[in-house]
Amino acid sequence: MNTPRSNFLQALKWRIESMVTRYGWSGDYPDWQTASSKCDNYSAPVILEKVKSATLKVKSDQAVYERDSVLFAEIEYSWPLLAGLMWIAAKTKGRLYVTDFGGALGSSFFQNRIFLNSLKDVQWNVVEQPSFVTCGNQFIAEGPLQFFHSVTDCLAKSGEQDVLLLSCVLPYLDNPAKVLGDFIQNRFPYIIIDNTYFNYERRDRICIQRVPPEIYEASYPCWFLDYEKTRKMLEKEYTIVAEYKNDSVIRLDSRKIQYQGLILKRIQ
Repeated sequence: MNTPRSNFLQALKWRIESMVTRYGWSGDYPDWQTASSKCDNYSAPVILEKVKSATLKVKSDQAVYERDSVLFAEIEYSWPLLAGLMWIAAKTKGRLYVTDFGGALGSSFFQNRIFLNSLKDVQWNVVEQPSFVTCGNQFIAEGPLQFFHSVTDCLAKSGEQDVLLLSCVLPYLDNPAKVLGDFIQNRFPYIIIDNTYFNYERRDRICIQRVPPEIYEASYPCWFLDYEKTRKMLEKEYTIVAEYKNDSVIRLDSRKIQYQGLILKRIQ
């Protein structure tokens, strides 16, 4: 029997479920094109403007840390990433040349710059989409931080790199397996995959991520990749030095998914 109280509780439950599922990760789409047709994209000017504004505040020391255009009161380090970078720098006697693919306007560089400043020779080369590269080189680039349109362009102009950094970028590529295969052929001495979510099932899955409006209005397709398949692909040419999990947790199908990372060294 329905009562006013039970009706209220049911309505409250539906409202909470609606709020939870409205933003975040959901869906199971047959291909990237289908998911993409239901989304905005990264080239939306509002995204670049918000990231630019936040990054300029970090660059000028008006804020300490930025991630996805959101400013934080203190730096949230990925300690495994930083340990990996410093380990690589130790092996190269204080040199660290990083290709940061999909690195926005240098978020990871600014996150770790207090430690990077202790090294004798640093390059931090961000490879991004055209609008970010133009903005980055005009307003953000300084010292070791530069911006490039492609990995090929970066290698041609900056020379041999020590490490390829892929920080939560593989899920947002339309064909991550092909791109990762190309990266393997570039023969980077080290690859670090940081802060990346994977599927809880043994399969690749395409979803849509809807960003809460307090960050910015956007939605885009994304992959929840099969972790074991991705790892086996890398192990053909690389040794796994470390596997780790980050503190960040998201939900898919009401399941908790913890971000993961890999530090890899090329097999000689």
